[in-house]
Amino acid sequence: MPDIDLATPDLATPDLATPELEPAGARPVPASRPGSSHTPTIDQDDPGTAGTGRADATGSPSSAPLLRIEGLGVSFLERGGIGRTRVLDGIELTVRPGEIVGIVGETGSGKTTLARAIAGLTPADRGQVRLDGEDILGLRTRARRRFRRGGAIQFVFQDPLRSLDPELTIGASIAEGMAIAGVGSRSERAERVAGALTLVGLDPAVAQRRPAQISGGQRQRASIARAVVADPRLLLCDEPVSALDASNRNHILILLDELRRRLSVGIVVISHDLSSLAGIADRVVVLYRGRVVEDGPIADVFAAPRHPYTALLIASAPDIHGRNRQAAAALRPAPAPGIPDPTTTTAATATTATTASTAAAGPTPGPRPDARDVGGCVFAHRCPFATVDCDTAPPRVEAPGRPAGSWISACHHDRTWRARLPAAGTAAADTSAVRKETSL
Repeated sequence: MPDIDLATPDLATPDLATPELEPAGARPVPASRPGSSHTPTIDQDDPGTAGTGRADATGSPSSAPLLRIEGLGVSFLERGGIGRTRVLDGIELTVRPGEIVGIVGETGSGKTTLARAIAGLTPADRGQVRLDGEDILGLRTRARRRFRRGGAIQFVFQDPLRSLDPELTIGASIAEGMAIAGVGSRSERAERVAGALTLVGLDPAVAQRRPAQISGGQRQRASIARAVVADPRLLLCDEPVSALDASNRNHILILLDELRRRLSVGIVVISHDLSSLAGIADRVVVLYRGRVVEDGPIADVFAAPRHPYTALLIASAPDIHGRNRQAAAALRPAPAPGIPDPTTTTAATATTATTASTAAAGPTPGPRPDARDVGGCVFAHRCPFATVDCDTAPPRVEAPGRPAGSWISACHHDRTWRARLPAAGTAAADTSAVRKETSL
């Protein structure tokens, strides 16, 4: 069938479309978890911030942290059983109720491993993960089983077609977790399923269909309904819109933005799409090789990144006009002697560039190639601004004039690397290509 989201009034057929999102307070809300003191809250005085990417009119979610991660480390056993490979090291992260935190970084940086470690699906070998003040890494056997069945942390996966059982109806998939946990009677679970579907903008009649009978946008909404029906405190969304077209992607982002305000749920969004995060997230955490290199307000980080890797990541974002190609080249290390840089050198100037690079007087002082493996800066081997200082672990540098912990970068040269950029690169680094030019 055509990939049409039935929750979109202007695209759906009249008999199946659901009404446009209602005013705050008009929606049914999933009941509280059994034994939980948390009651789902709805913003009765809607501040009118839908789509602005902020939790309230001042842009400040609740100040008390919902999730606090301190010194989290994860390592995997190497092939052959000799030694371990560390994939997360010293992760520090906080998420507040009603806040959306984006996690960005290139493939292999540890984003999904971090989400799995938070949920307890990947064992951590050091650090703490506290949810509402309780160290959930310390839970054992029955306590851990009880916590998981409580549904305080829920996942929304990248591909809903694979995460939803093709043999079960949508309603059965949403109710499955409640049935396993023994929550309510069958009729009560059906009522909660209908409420969750309505909450995410779907007609309750969708509960009788199977995943293959609905569109991609509807399937992702159903996946979100399966998560919120458990009344979670924290949603972990791993690339929730990467499998969708542009129209449905925007609808899902708007839905996440509304849910965090209506339910006061904290949301962690893992994404490669920086422009999507710019429309809804409050803060962004940048990972590289399993370490946090920058953590701060998303508007500030995207406008003037403080870590060279963040600047390179933003400058490398796709741009049909190629405006950031020169900026990205300035943030990469110089090519080895005798090898012209293909991003800045044409065939006509290749010989000249090769001669100039060969004639360069001596190597530029920098870190050892293995600095990242002996406690040094993990980005030093790719950083054009690296020095011997980068052989040691970089400090967590606070942004001048900001509240403590509000904007952190992990770089020895946090305040000096920009001065070494060419003029064009400096201008581009100060004005990111990733702006809030979304349709939210």
